[in-house]
Amino acid sequence: MKIIRYRMKRRRIVSAARLILLLSLPLTAAVSVKVLPEVRKAVVSVGSLRVGGAGDNDEEVVTRSVPDNKADASLLQSSITLSEGYGLAEESEENTLVKLISPLDMVSRNAGPKPYPGDSDYTEGGDIIRTTYGLYSGTAFFDLPKGGQVNNKTELPNDTLIAESRCLPNFTVSDTDEPQILIYHTHTTESFEPYVRDKYDADFNYRTTDDTKNMVMVGNAIQAELEAAGYSVIHATDIHDYPSYNGSYARSRETILPILEQYPSIKVALDIHRDAISGDGTAAQPYVDINGREAAQVMIISGCDDGTLGMPDYMKNFHFACCLQQQLESDYAGLTRPILFDYRHYNQDLTTGSLLIEVGSHCNTLDQAQYSGQLIGQSLSRLLDSVKEQ
Repeated sequence: MKIIRYRMKRRRIVSAARLILLLSLPLTAAVSVKVLPEVRKAVVSVGSLRVGGAGDNDEEVVTRSVPDNKADASLLQSSITLSEGYGLAEESEENTLVKLISPLDMVSRNAGPKPYPGDSDYTEGGDIIRTTYGLYSGTAFFDLPKGGQVNNKTELPNDTLIAESRCLPNFTVSDTDEPQILIYHTHTTESFEPYVRDKYDADFNYRTTDDTKNMVMVGNAIQAELEAAGYSVIHATDIHDYPSYNGSYARSRETILPILEQYPSIKVALDIHRDAISGDGTAAQPYVDINGREAAQVMIISGCDDGTLGMPDYMKNFHFACCLQQQLESDYAGLTRPILFDYRHYNQDLTTGSLLIEVGSHCNTLDQAQYSGQLIGQSLSRLLDSVKEQ
């Protein structure tokens, strides 16, 4: 069963509720009003485990044609639930971020066949190297005007890409209750360290079917900020990398195609992953201090087509990638690593706002990754505000 979390615009719902309450006060002066706490909903499907980044050892299947048959609307609708989110706490008036429960304090209703390990399961491994990646030099890299860099791994000249990087996204958004952002996870089970420590866990492959400790948790953080800003989001939480890791991209494509067909209002499709940076018995923890809290550094991947990948509009995704990169760096200096612009497909043929985002690496902590998800959500909402139809 395809599992999708879909919430309508939070601000509109809250405003409507407040208006109804205000109008009903004269009639209910003697009645005490109790506000029910938000219900946390978590649905877990099963997934596959193997260490790697966005495409490590994964057989990415390139499908060049979209099936002619339309999705069964009734079947798709039955898999969509109106969700109040998972791990949401009270919003704080003093903090512009939605207040979320720490992943370590969340308990999944069903951790699945690969639970997140406890401290008693820990086996000391190699060193965790805490580091902050700065600006890179070399002919493969170029700076973006408002911050951030691009790592050009293609044969296209930098001058061409610099000119293209100045373009706005090739889509607009509108003031609507229809979903305009899709969040999903090809490698859903990718996970993180529980907290800052010197050595990584030698027996943990940093994958779990517990959706309070894998990429679903990060997607929830992005979703919370977008909805707080007034955008409707579909979050597909299906696990695509279990029981088989190979073929994950084909399976995630099967999940998102009917969603895009059912909701042509969707302009942005984000595949949220984490990286895996390690070698010689060590593993990296790329982090940066943002407003007194540690955030996992993030990397956007935008695919290029060499004529064999079936992505004629790849440059439109690149425009979006450069705008988002610059928004992130303008808002939170140092949060990003350079955009990886390479010959990759990653289902980025499906919209002109399709990107893969690596949130940290496997030795970043759960809290660092969740915080970065919130920062991504905030920056993306600001960028979308700037391309909203008037």
